[in-house]
Amino acid sequence: MLPPNAAPKIKALFDYWQKIHPEAGLPGRQHFDPMDIPQLLPNIWMIDVRQDPLCFRFRLVGTEIVKFTGRDATGLCLSEVYPQYKSTEAYRIHCNCAQVGEPAYRKSGVLSNPGRSHIEAERIYLPLAKNGEQVDILLVMTLYTGEPLPRQ
Repeated sequence: MLPPNAAPKIKALFDYWQKIHPEAGLPGRQHFDPMDIPQLLPNIWMIDVRQDPLCFRFRLVGTEIVKFTGRDATGLCLSEVYPQYKSTEAYRIHCNCAQVGEPAYRKSGVLSNPGRSHIEAERIYLPLAKNGEQVDILLVMTLYTGEPLPRQ
């Protein structure tokens, strides 16, 4: 699932997700203990998955994400923050991860910094399901290359 050259922090979160994975079904938020991985928390964000209609909302945004993007979007829907979101690869990955319940990985440019094509991010998307079946949270880690947005 992960490429051999995935960043160590990405591998560490994936390994943790596998560790908390129950024998049957998916792990849920109840299995995830932030105190188990404090060194990874600054680069983690969680997305609530709402069904009917499908909607993704920022549940938690790590400090490195806030620093890089220049804002804390906690509580907002991704489509509110990024009007073009539903036409992006990120949206397709979020939908697939939420509907299929399988992790995803990608390394690409970043939606949060339009006009900065030299910025890249490495990401892992991990599904969480309170009931073990229907994904209700995406646990995501983003590692950026380049510099954060200047403070305004």
